[in-house]
Amino acid sequence: MALLRSIAISSNKTITLARSARALTTTTLPPLPYSYDALEPVISGEIMMLHHQKHHQTYVTNYNSALELLHTAMDKGDVSAVVGLQSAVKFNGGGHINHSIFWKNLRPVNAGGGEPPHKKLGWQIDTDFGSFNALISIMNAEGAALQGSGWVWLAFDKELKRLEVETTANQDPLVTKGATLVPLLGIDVWEHAYYLQYKNVKLEYLKNIWKVINWEYAGEVYEKEAQWCDLSEETK
Repeated sequence: MALLRSIAISSNKTITLARSARALTTTTLPPLPYSYDALEPVISGEIMMLHHQKHHQTYVTNYNSALELLHTAMDKGDVSAVVGLQSAVKFNGGGHINHSIFWKNLRPVNAGGGEPPHKKLGWQIDTDFGSFNALISIMNAEGAALQGSGWVWLAFDKELKRLEVETTANQDPLVTKGATLVPLLGIDVWEHAYYLQYKNVKLEYLKNIWKVINWEYAGEVYEKEAQWCDLSEETK
């Protein structure tokens, strides 16, 4: 999250950064928790390999380069360079964050992928959307309607204590829509995520991806965040 904090420039041209920005370090491509062909026939092994090795790796490489240039510019007090690097840090850093979540959101069918959420997350979905199928319909519609490239998210709003469906453009991470939103599930609707297999029929990709969604992971994140909210209320 620290890599997305803004850079404030005061009237005397000095640069003020959150302390966490100075602590940012370069990152690496995380390994997939399954083989490239493990999600077939929903997502082909070729798509997964290209998506992970080429696209995600490019975000990591470009983020690392931008971060090193940013630190150099900060050390030199080069305001123009710092400002100019913000879009590269946000775009590529967001691409890394989003894809790192996306890989965890997927699971092979033979390992439980696609099994509907149970326990607390399942109950919360019924409460906030009416049913599990209603949620799927909403997310499919939002993803299909998203113009250009971006993501559709199932989020937990820690302030409102409810689930929300959000979309983000390009590689903007969910935090850009609100600091209280926690991503439980993110679906990549960039063409590189599906075009080799589904061509321009994005809705078909969206309908099929639910067969390999890892609801266990989403449920674990939800329960952790919901429990934290409950503990915070108790200490007030």
